Amino acid sequence: MDENFDPVTEKAIVLANPDGPQITQVEEVRKRIALVAHDNKKKDLLEWALFNRDLLVQHDLFATGTTGRLISEALETPVVSLQSGPLGGDQQIGARIAEGGIDLLVFFWDPLSPMPHDPDVKALLRIAVVWNIPIACNRATADYLISSPLMRTAYERRMPDYASYIERFETDQRVMASVVDQ
Repeated sequence: MDENFDPVTEKAIVLANPDGPQITQVEEVRKRIALVAHDNKKKDLLEWALFNRDLLVQHDLFATGTTGRLISEALETPVVSLQSGPLGGDQQIGARIAEGGIDLLVFFWDPLSPMPHDPDVKALLRIAVVWNIPIACNRATADYLISSPLMRTAYERRMPDYASYIERFETDQRVMASVVDQ
């Protein structure tokens, strides 16, 4: 692979050029893992993280607010802590996903408690699906993901090709311009 390869820039170039190569993003062996938990699920996430400490500390960890502090203290490892979820942390994680900066999302959300920032939660889950990021929303799924052989190797994740979506109005604008010119 080209040593100057920047997956974020490369992705932007490919999206702008629909006739270009297949869109992929190479995930290195060291993954960028986002860890998020609602208040009633923080204990579950902490237990899971402690059980998987030896694996997690081999990767770059990101988390929202309090979750990041708790995980960093429990695992005795650095965690990039963003804002609390309701204060924009979910959106910050989502932005990193859209920019190609997160490889895996572990999000223990509480399905039984109403959340004032529920639209942010839905947006985070949506953006992870949009960019084909593996998501674990409970301990069982997180166990499957963290124990996958793909966690220990480089992985070439297929990126959705949104060129036609991005350019959908360019064709309409050309048609409108030709109609106006007549």
